[in-house]
Amino acid sequence: MQRGGDLSADSGLRAAYAAHGAELYRFALRGLGDAGLAQDAVQETFLRAWQSAARFDPDRASLRVWLFAIARNVMIDLHRRRTTASFAPVAAEAATEAAERRPGADATEQVLDRTLVVRALGALSPGHREVIVETFLRGRSYDELAASTGVAAGTLRSRAFYALKALRVAMEEMGVSL
Repeated sequence: MQRGGDLSADSGLRAAYAAHGAELYRFALRGLGDAGLAQDAVQETFLRAWQSAARFDPDRASLRVWLFAIARNVMIDLHRRRTTASFAPVAAEAATEAAERRPGADATEQVLDRTLVVRALGALSPGHREVIVETFLRGRSYDELAASTGVAAGTLRSRAFYALKALRVAMEEMGVSL
């Protein structure tokens, strides 16, 4: 890598990948827990680095530090995308099951209940939504979730408490009485 961080040249990008690609992959794999997503994260990291090569300043940070900062942002984006995309089907399924257990619920009520639950979950922050979806809808324990996310189980319990409060407020704002 030349002084000045010329990532726009193919040789500079190849040198950066050779020097840091494997380490970035291990970092992404630990953070995301999925080999395919980790590969996507590394690819996206180098794409973003190439696109913003002009902003790299070796006087502020080394190339390695800069690439890891980009990788961290990529991983956050991938995690958010995965969490947002995955909560809706689970929420809809849980709402359908709850409606089916309720005597006298017709198909229209089931669809309405499902829509309200999905909208209310969508109003929550990503962290709150994740803990609700994973613990209440998917049935995972706090310890399981802590192991997969790296967030302490006690913190997840607190998030769940505040997430339920926020969910209740969101439902009330939609005119649903609990």
